[in-house]
Amino acid sequence: MSKHKSSAVIEAIKTAAYAALIALVIRTFAYEPFNIPSGSMIPTLLVGDFLFVSKYSYGYSRYSLPFGLPLIPGRVWSRSPERGDVAVFKLPSDTKIDYIKRIVGLPGDVIQLRRGVLHVNGTAVKRERIEDHVVRNASGNSRRSAQYVETFANGRSHVILEESENGPLDSTKPYTVPEGHVFAMGDNRDNSLDSRRIGFVPIKNLVGRAEFMFFSIDGSVLEFWKWPWTIRFGRLFDGIE
Repeated sequence: MSKHKSSAVIEAIKTAAYAALIALVIRTFAYEPFNIPSGSMIPTLLVGDFLFVSKYSYGYSRYSLPFGLPLIPGRVWSRSPERGDVAVFKLPSDTKIDYIKRIVGLPGDVIQLRRGVLHVNGTAVKRERIEDHVVRNASGNSRRSAQYVETFANGRSHVILEESENGPLDSTKPYTVPEGHVFAMGDNRDNSLDSRRIGFVPIKNLVGRAEFMFFSIDGSVLEFWKWPWTIRFGRLFDGIE
């Protein structure tokens, strides 16, 4: 190989290494992409949504780093989550697994559901019934679920689904959120594996806050030849409330 070609190869390797380093820094300290694999956050998030999570929103812990490397003790530059945040966190029982849910309870809060109505510190969270959520399958059959706009005392609103008010998790015992933890629930209330079953989420397990969608597809992202018909153009770059 000539000296000129050798220099070109070295420069290309350097450029690729710099690009990889910059991408790693951005992913670790600024924004990380996530995709939605389940329907637990319908109607806010749909299967096939791709979104960016801000890593700086709650400060940094070991779970901000690739592979959860134990290089950060506790949490540094910590910022408290707010009720209503949609957050990505590491599952307490298996930190290799990422979950995304809405934070409904903060340290010291008492959380309880009574016939599907969320109560925070003994007070029912305001909710207003709106039009049904309708899903049609490939055969044209439709399935309806009741939708409500739920509004916390801090004024933050979001939409939830309620298929029933008599399900096994629609009426619960009171949960007192311990210090250093939050209580997280899915917006699809009857189809969500959340703090009602997985327990309280340590704040150190928070990866970041969901900010906006950059892609959304109704189908497999690998089937690119179907994209003109399967991309949900109306959801692109939507903020997440």
